[in-house]
Amino acid sequence: MDTGTAWRDFFASWPKDMPHRGVLVTNFDEQVPFDGFMTTDTLLLVERRTPDTIGARKLILPFANILAIKLTDVVRQKIFAAGGFTGELPNQG
Repeated sequence: MDTGTAWRDFFASWPKDMPHRGVLVTNFDEQVPFDGFMTTDTLLLVERRTPDTIGARKLILPFANILAIKLTDVVRQKIFAAGGFTGELPNQG
């Protein structure tokens, strides 16, 4: 499975109890804080929290351009398990 397909599948099955926000890391060296998203079969649209330096509030990019997602909210392990992740994370004290 290529990374674009993996990211498409992740966004398509985003865990329902996980807030739709975080930081999108792209392969063109940009980190985009977002507060919502929409998908097509090939593209991701994210709503920026604040406009970028040229005033853009939305970003549309192919899934293949995503390197990582950083989550800014506390998310419980069981929510990740519902999203298909396996294994154990250390207890958060």
